[in-house]
Amino acid sequence: MTEVPPAERPASGRLWKALLAPRDIAALVAFRVALGLLVCVSAVRFLAYGWVDVLFTGPRFHFTYWGFDWVPALPAPWMHAVFALLAVLGLCMAVGLFYRVTVALLFVAFTYVQLVDVSNYLNHYYLVSLLLGLMCFVPAHRAFSVDAWREPALRTAWLPAWCTLLLRFQVGVVYVFAGLAKLTGDWLLHAQPLSIWLSARTSLPVLGPVLDEPWVAYVAAWSGFLFDTTIVAFLLTRKLRPFAYVAVLGFHAATSALFPIGMFPVIMVTGALVFFEPSWPRRLFNGLRARLARHAAPPASVDASATPAGMAPGWKGRIALGLALAYAVVQVVVPLRTHLYGGNVLWHEQGMRFSWRVMAREKNGSVTFIVRDPASDREWHVSPSQYLTRLQEREMSVQPDLILQLARRIARDFEAQGKGRVQVHAEAYVSLNGRPAELLLNPRVDLAREVDGLAPKRWIRPAPDSPPIRLRAPLRAATAERP
Repeated sequence: MTEVPPAERPASGRLWKALLAPRDIAALVAFRVALGLLVCVSAVRFLAYGWVDVLFTGPRFHFTYWGFDWVPALPAPWMHAVFALLAVLGLCMAVGLFYRVTVALLFVAFTYVQLVDVSNYLNHYYLVSLLLGLMCFVPAHRAFSVDAWREPALRTAWLPAWCTLLLRFQVGVVYVFAGLAKLTGDWLLHAQPLSIWLSARTSLPVLGPVLDEPWVAYVAAWSGFLFDTTIVAFLLTRKLRPFAYVAVLGFHAATSALFPIGMFPVIMVTGALVFFEPSWPRRLFNGLRARLARHAAPPASVDASATPAGMAPGWKGRIALGLALAYAVVQVVVPLRTHLYGGNVLWHEQGMRFSWRVMAREKNGSVTFIVRDPASDREWHVSPSQYLTRLQEREMSVQPDLILQLARRIARDFEAQGKGRVQVHAEAYVSLNGRPAELLLNPRVDLAREVDGLAPKRWIRPAPDSPPIRLRAPLRAATAERP
């Protein structure tokens, strides 16, 4: 049979050939090890520093995601057990032990932890949950793993290209949308909220006094914008990739030193590894071995002949491709959904989560709940501290949907006390990126009768149109990200 020239092959055939092209498994093995160890270390940190008690078992009230109010918060012994399980599963993933079961359980357990309380939401742990979900479909245990040692039939030196492409897409989405989120007047024209955060770090040795200079914030703002919007293109360019990764290391090292953003820099440095050539760990290992042995060792290569030549995609392959495309569409559409609401997402927060707006705003607020009994005309003022921890109150006070959840809880408690059908109003004053505090919500709206959902919340007041003010004494020296 005469082979069809590549130029004359159908587009679908060329697509499948590109997706199924053999690629060295070594890079995906390295990513498997790094991600597993990262989850293990993170879980151990939560246990060691007491964050499990502070964030999960200590609070009396837990904010739930819309549609996930059925997810329970486990009591202290069980929640500690979940984090211990995460540490063990992370280690098992790293060494490739019972990989398929391990990664599936790790994804479920890690995602559960994220769903327990909305006030604990962090962009980087959302990313880890997505990566774990993708790794359920990537057979990265077929080399350099306990599974491959126990079952030699699993061993292979290559995996299809789609495994790497899917992970690259996910990491690339984070950088691109993080960059687009900085395309605002606050960030580029007023260097906010960086001015606030940098001026709070003047106590640092050597660099401290310089950080309060206005020009430093502008340099940092534009550098961050340009880095996030261009780094993916540089990482995809083979000749520029080593220099781009050095920039990744430098950028995330700087943000880690300046801001309390926890594991985010480590996660992004780990994620960027998927942009390197698939055989980079073998080359690195062989290079180190050659130096130690003082003689050159030829690098191991992938046996491309092991690829099923001319394999036609069956119905399973077509379904898998369709699911992958659907996943990609969702990952693009979800961050863009906020534009359906209009206005300033940093103010009204509708569509803020899962949109990769990393370190995009500094908000401070205070909320007082006013409970009224229409029948007796009595009125009570309720402080959020009666229900929330300090961290929960800080997050709730600037996020309308969380204010709504607590208002409805307060209404239920009053009605349970025999007060009847009460009204709950909220006086919420919020400062965005250094602006003077203004009312976030319409104080005349009875939040006890409002229902959360995807529809626009008409009871949120318009965002202030005044420019931000550069604060030399910041209200709170913290960023939007945490441990």
